[in-house]
Amino acid sequence: MKRIAKSISNFLNTRLGFVVLAVLLYTIKTVYAYQNKFNLGVKGSIQTFLMIINPIPIMLLLFGIALYMKGRKSYIFLLIVDFLDTVWLFSNILYYREFSDFLTMVLIKGSGSVSNNLGKSILGIVKPTDFLVFLDVLILVLLLAFHVIRMDVKRLNWRIPVLISSLAVLLFGANLTLAESDRSQLLTRTFDNNYIVKYLGLNVFNIYDVVKTSQTNAVKAQSKSSDLDSIEKYMKNNYVTPNVEYTGVAKGKNVFVIHLESLQQFMIDFKWDGEEVTPNLNKLYHEDDTLSFDNFFNQVGQGKTADAELMLENSLFGLPEGSAMVTDGTTNTFQAAPAILDQHGYTTASFHGDVPSFWNRDNAYKSWGYDYFFSSDYYKIKKDYEVGYGMKDKIFLKDSAKYVEQLPQPFYAKLITVTNHYPYTLDKKNQSISKTDTGDKTVDGYVQTARYLDESIGEFMNWMKETGLDKNSMVVLYGDHYGISDNHKKAMSKLTGIKGFNDFDNAQYQRVPFMIHMDGLKGGINHTYGGEIDVLPTLLNLLGVSDKNMIQFGSDLLSKDHPQVVAFRNGDFVTPNITKVGSSYYNTKTGKVDKKIPATEKAKLSNKVTTELSLSDRVINGDLLRFHTVPGFTKVNKKDYSYKKSTALKELKKARGKNGTSLLAQNDNKSMLDLYTTDAPELSSDK
Repeated sequence: MKRIAKSISNFLNTRLGFVVLAVLLYTIKTVYAYQNKFNLGVKGSIQTFLMIINPIPIMLLLFGIALYMKGRKSYIFLLIVDFLDTVWLFSNILYYREFSDFLTMVLIKGSGSVSNNLGKSILGIVKPTDFLVFLDVLILVLLLAFHVIRMDVKRLNWRIPVLISSLAVLLFGANLTLAESDRSQLLTRTFDNNYIVKYLGLNVFNIYDVVKTSQTNAVKAQSKSSDLDSIEKYMKNNYVTPNVEYTGVAKGKNVFVIHLESLQQFMIDFKWDGEEVTPNLNKLYHEDDTLSFDNFFNQVGQGKTADAELMLENSLFGLPEGSAMVTDGTTNTFQAAPAILDQHGYTTASFHGDVPSFWNRDNAYKSWGYDYFFSSDYYKIKKDYEVGYGMKDKIFLKDSAKYVEQLPQPFYAKLITVTNHYPYTLDKKNQSISKTDTGDKTVDGYVQTARYLDESIGEFMNWMKETGLDKNSMVVLYGDHYGISDNHKKAMSKLTGIKGFNDFDNAQYQRVPFMIHMDGLKGGINHTYGGEIDVLPTLLNLLGVSDKNMIQFGSDLLSKDHPQVVAFRNGDFVTPNITKVGSSYYNTKTGKVDKKIPATEKAKLSNKVTTELSLSDRVINGDLLRFHTVPGFTKVNKKDYSYKKSTALKELKKARGKNGTSLLAQNDNKSMLDLYTTDAPELSSDK
C-alpha cells in the first residue's frame, strides 16, 4: 500500500502528473455543476457516461499546452487557464439559474444594452455552493504553496506533450462519435443548447457558439435575393386565411399594446390568502368585450423581453443565441407593426421608463418605424421612482399619459411595464398583499409585484374611461415571458398544487396572458393554442390590414385554419394533443408520456417546428427582408427618425394645431391629466 502511495506521489510531482490531477479535479467539479447547477435532462447510461467524460478532452488539450513549456511557467499557465475557465463556468451557473440557458458570444456582445440595473439580480442569484467550483483551483494552489507537490522544472521529452495532445483529440473524436450515435445531427440541427453541453461539454459549446456566430456574420455578407425564394414559397403554401368575421372590426381605432412584464397566465384568477392577486386583469379577462386566450404561450429564447417584442411586432422568431434586437436591430430591414400602421395613417410610439439603449431599442425602433420613443429621457425620475429595470409602473403609466394625450389619433402605442421583473422586490409602502410561503425567495415576492402591476393597469384603464379613450381604442395586453424559471420546480409545486412539478408542467406553465379588449368587440375566452408569433397577423386582421404578401411565421389566432402548433425556441412544442419536451412526447391532456404517438405524427410536427425556426433564422441572419418587396409597403429609412426629446416635443406641439386629432387638441388643448388617479405613495409624498 505504501509503495502504491509513493508511486502516486512521485507521479504527481512530475508535470504530467500535475496535469492529470488538474484534469481529474476539473472533471469532478464540472460534473458536480452539471448535476447540481444545470438542468441538462440527462437520461440513460450513455448520456450519463458522456456527461462524466466530456470535460476531459478539451481540458486535457488546454492543460496539456503547459507540457510544451519549461519550468515554473508551465504550472502558472495551467493555473491561469484553470481559473479563467472556472470563472466562465461560474458565470454560466449564475446566468442559467434564471434564464435556463448558457452564455453566448452574441449575448456578451450585446451585454452593454442590458447591463444596467443587473447588480440586484446577480446578488439575488448567487448561492454559497456556487463557489465550490473554484475549489479545484484552490486545492492546486495550496498543494504547490505548501510543497505537497513540488514543481518539476526538468525539460520534457517532446514526445510526451505531443502524445497528450493527440490523446485529447482522439478522446474528443470518440466523445463526438458516441454522442452522434445517441443524438444524430447534434451540431447541425439543434435548437437547444442543453443538448450540446450534456453530450460534448460546456467548453465545446463555447467553441461551437463562436464558430456559429462567425458563420452567421458571413451569411449576411453573402446573402442574395434568391435566398428568399424558398421562404416565399413556404409562406405562400402555408398562408392561413384570416377570420373574415373579425376583419376590420377595429379599423381606425387607437391601439394600446400593454406589455405585462414576466406575468404568467396562472396569475389570472389566482388567489393568495383569500385575495385575488390580479383583480383588475381578472375583471378584464372575463368581460364580454374582451377576447381572452387561455392557451397562449411565450416563445422567447435568450432575448427574453426583446424576443417577445420582436415576435409581437414582426412575427419573426428570436434567434437561438442572444437577441436579434441587439445584433441585428440597427442594420436589418424589417416589416414591423409600427411601419405597417404608420403607412395606414397611424402615429406610432413606444414608452419605456428606462434608458433608451436597453436592448438596443433606440436603434431597433428606428428600423421598425416608430415615430416616437419615450424613454427615461422624457420622464422626471427621482431615486424612489425606480425599481430594478426602470420606473415603477404606477408612476410610469401616469407620466406616460402626458404624452399619450398629445399623440395624433389614430395611434399605435406600446407601453412596457417593468416592476414585475426578477428579482421581484418591492418596497414596503407599495406592498398590498403578503408574500407566498414556498420558502423560495425568488418565487415568494412574485405575487407582490404582480399585484402592483395589476393595480397600475387598473389606474391606467380608469383614466382611459374618464377621458373617453376607451370608446375609440383597442387595448392589447400580453405577458412577455415566464416569471419563474424551471429552476424553481419545488416552489412552483407548492404554489400550484401540482405534485412533482416536472418538465411537462413547466412547458404548460409557459402560458402567458393575451387579451384584446375593445368596446363592442365580440369577446369570450378562446381556447385556441397559439403564441407571440401569432399576434401581428391577428391584430392586422382586426385593423383591416392585409398581410398576405408579408413574411410572417404566425397566423390569425381567430382563423378556423390556424395551425395550433406552438413552437418553442429550443425546438420543443405544444399542441392541444401532443407536447414535446426534449426527447419525450407527452399527451397534453393527461400530462403522461405517450409512447403510442405514431412516428409519422411526431416527425411531421417536429419538421414543421424546426423548418419555421430555421427559415425565420435565415431571414434575420441573412437580412433577407432587404430583398423583399410588398405591394403598398415602403421600406423604412432609419434616417427619417430621431428620438431626441427636443425634436419630439416640437413635433407634438405642431400636432396640437387647429385641426389636430390628439386627445389634447380635441379638448381645446386643455390637459386631461387631472383625471388620472393613482395611489402611488411616492407621488403623494411629493405633494
